[in-house]
Amino acid sequence: MASRAYLSIENVGVTFGSGSEVLRGVDLTVDRGEFISIIGHSGCGKSTLLNVVAGLLPVTTGAVILDKQAVDAPGPERAVVFQNHSLLPWLSVYDNVRLAVDKVFRRTKSRAERHAWTLHNLALVQMTHAKDKKPAEISGGMKQRVGLARALAMEPKVLLLDEPFGALDALTRANLQDSVMEIHAKLGNTVLMITHDVDEAVLLSDRIVMMTNGPAAGIGDVVTVDLPRPRSRIEVDTKPAYVAARHAVIEFLYSRHPGFRSAA
Repeated sequence: MASRAYLSIENVGVTFGSGSEVLRGVDLTVDRGEFISIIGHSGCGKSTLLNVVAGLLPVTTGAVILDKQAVDAPGPERAVVFQNHSLLPWLSVYDNVRLAVDKVFRRTKSRAERHAWTLHNLALVQMTHAKDKKPAEISGGMKQRVGLARALAMEPKVLLLDEPFGALDALTRANLQDSVMEIHAKLGNTVLMITHDVDEAVLLSDRIVMMTNGPAAGIGDVVTVDLPRPRSRIEVDTKPAYVAARHAVIEFLYSRHPGFRSAA
């Protein structure tokens, strides 16, 4: 029976054809508009779980329910932004976003409306000025902004972020984190993000889901980040709620893997 939660991951298990059990008994409910980070050691199945929600991988057991509909294939209501921007190099910034807009809205928006919607989403990520450039002509951070614009332009019910800032330098990463917070505040979208960065998870998230080590990984604990929004990175890191959430995540990660060295 479908859950009343907006997104419900119900007893999900994934076993690959080789017999390798990656996930076992994963249960998680996500409310509309929540920002959830998933953190854990390498190989714990974070990306596998995200790919299941995206419909890119089938479950072996359990189910994923989004807005009362079972997830069993990819669809525009679940847009993914990967660490690799995956832009088409022969298309301009505008055309990379417009491609997604045309695919999703060809039958529901006129050509003029699709043009305006493309520009709107480029403006959301502050990339209108580079709309005519090719991916090779812009920086890594700008490429990720375009990838984010392309995902947002699909008007997904859930935005899935798979370590989207992992390959960027610290300053670019911080700027994009701020942009994501601003967009989330403006749109109220539902977000699932994979990260290895403890501070990133605490700054951006409403809740942090901590995965146990694989094989047969599951959810070890969930930390609620009790910080009001909007958040300023300069102000929050001294708040008791920030310190408590950060400590809880680091303690969990170290207890699971004594050799772990985080970005902390």
